[in-house]
Amino acid sequence: MRVLGVNAVFHDPAAALVVDGRIVAAAEEERFSRRKHGKSPVPFSTWELPEQALRWCLQEGDLEPGDIDAVAYSYDPSLAPAAGDELSAAGWEGLRTLYAARAPRFLATALPGLDPGRVRFVPHHVAHAASASRAAGWESCAVLVVDGRGERASHLGAHLRPGGHLQPLAAQRLPDSLGLRYEELTEHLGFRRSSDEYKVMAMASYGTPTALGHLRDVWYATPDGGFRAPAVDWSRFAPVLPPEGEWLPGHADLAASVQRRVEELLLDMAGWLHQRTGEGRLAMAGGVALNCVANSRVWREGPFDEVWVQPAAGDSGTALGAALEVASQLGDRPAPMHSAALGRHWSDAELAARLDAAALPYERPDDVAEAVAETLAANGIVAWVQGRSEFGPRALGHRSLLADPRDPANTERLNDVKGREQFRPVAPMVRAARAAELFDGPLPSPFMLFTHEVRAEWRERIPAVVHVDGTARIQTVDAREEPLVARMLAAFERRTGVPVVVNTSLNTAGRPMVDEPRDALECFGSAPIDLLAIGPYVVRRPVPTRPRERQPAGRKPEVVL
Repeated sequence: MRVLGVNAVFHDPAAALVVDGRIVAAAEEERFSRRKHGKSPVPFSTWELPEQALRWCLQEGDLEPGDIDAVAYSYDPSLAPAAGDELSAAGWEGLRTLYAARAPRFLATALPGLDPGRVRFVPHHVAHAASASRAAGWESCAVLVVDGRGERASHLGAHLRPGGHLQPLAAQRLPDSLGLRYEELTEHLGFRRSSDEYKVMAMASYGTPTALGHLRDVWYATPDGGFRAPAVDWSRFAPVLPPEGEWLPGHADLAASVQRRVEELLLDMAGWLHQRTGEGRLAMAGGVALNCVANSRVWREGPFDEVWVQPAAGDSGTALGAALEVASQLGDRPAPMHSAALGRHWSDAELAARLDAAALPYERPDDVAEAVAETLAANGIVAWVQGRSEFGPRALGHRSLLADPRDPANTERLNDVKGREQFRPVAPMVRAARAAELFDGPLPSPFMLFTHEVRAEWRERIPAVVHVDGTARIQTVDAREEPLVARMLAAFERRTGVPVVVNTSLNTAGRPMVDEPRDALECFGSAPIDLLAIGPYVVRRPVPTRPRERQPAGRKPEVVL
C-alpha cells in the first residue's frame, strides 16, 4: 500500500510517505519554505498544508497523486469540541474544525489528481502513538503520548498488542495539559511558545525547584492513568520576562520546579502503564517526549527495561504516525525506523554544479572525513552537510555544526555562531563502541533524546559538551548506519585521543535547520565557519576564524540581581 501522511492542524506541518510498510520519505515544510516551524501555531492557519513537503515525498517515491492508496491526516475533526463546548470558548475551535474537515478538498486542490475520498482522518494522539510504537520495531509495547493538545485530550496511554492492534487505555481530557502548562511557562520566561520549550529545559539546570511543593499540591496523577494540571499564575513565583530579557535566579528556579514536576508525573504515568500492560518496553511520542531530561528519568527510575522515543516526537511526527497507522489498518506490517535521515539529498554531480554556480573555490579531498578531522583538531568550526537531511528537530550527523570538545570556549563560540543564548548546551557525538567509557545512560542513543552523566574522568577532557549539571545529550554513532560520520570520529580520535566531536544543528537563531545546498552556502557565508564539508567536497574560509577570550567553561552566566 502507498500511504501519504499529513500533519497540518496545529504546528510543524510535515509530510511522510510509507510504501508497503516501509518509510520512504518524511520532511517538515519548514525545510522547504525556510519559515521556522512552517507556520504560526494558530487555529486559522489549519488550512495551510505542507504542499512542498507533500510534493517532494511523492517525487521521492516516484508517484503521482493518483497513485496513492490512502492519505492519512493526523487529526479527526469528528472528535473535536462542538460549538458551545468549554474548549471552544475562545471562539476559534469551530474554524479549526471546519478547516480540518475540509482537508480532503484542500489536498485535492494542492495535489491535482488526488481522490479526496482516499483521505482518512487519524486521531491526533493515535498518530503520535503510532509514530513511536509502530516505528520502534517491537512486536508489542506500552505507549505514552504527552503533548499540548489533540482534539479533546492532552495525553494518551496505550498498548500495542502482539498482532499490531493499538489499544487506547487512558486519555487526559483538556484543559489539563502538561504540554500547555510548559508552553505557558515558556512564554512567561520571554521565549516563543510552541517553539522554545527546550530553552526552559536548559535554564532549569541553573535553578533550584523552590516551587515544587506548590506544584505537587495542584498537579497530580490520577488512578485512571491521567493527571490534573490546571493553569498556574507563574507571576507568583517570578515576574514576566520580556523577550531577550535578563533572567533572574527566580526564573531559573521556576523552570527547575516545573521541569521536576513534569518528570515526576511522567514517571507516575509510566508506572501506571507498566502495571496495566505488563510490558517491559515503552515507546514515547508527543512534544513533551522531546524533553530529554525527563526521558532519562523515565529510563533510569521507571519500571521499563527499554524506552524508545520517536525522533520526530513533536507534531511533525504525526504525519509519519498517521501514515504508519493507516498502512497497518490496510494490512501492511510497518518496518522499524532505524534512521531519521528521511529528507532530501543530492548527488555528487548536483552538489558540484551548485558550487560551480556559486563561483566558490572548492576541492575534493581523498577523504572528506580526514579533511574535516584535521580542521576540527586545529580547533576550526565545520559545517557538515552529508546525505539525507534529518526528520525531526535534532541534527544527527547530516546537517550539523561540528567543533573540538576539548576547548571550553567552543560552547560559547558555537552559540555566538548560531546567535543563541549562552546558557544553552551543545551536544557530543561519539562512536557507539566507545560511548560507555565516557557516558552513563541509555545506550545506544542515536537520536539525542536522553541525557547522560559524563563520567568524572572525562569532564575536564571534553568540557565544551558538559552542561552545568554534569550531563550531556549524546548521540551515539553506529558505523553500520553512519559509516562516514564514524570514519570522521575515528580520524579525529587518531589526531587527538578523544573519541567525541561537538555536534549542534546547522542553522542560525530563528531559522530552520539547513536543508538544501543553497541554505548551506548562505549559512557558511554569513557565519564564522572555517570549513564547509558538503558531500565529498570542502569549501575553506580564506582566513581561519579565531575564538576571542572567553569565560571559563562551566561558569554560570551572569544574571541581573
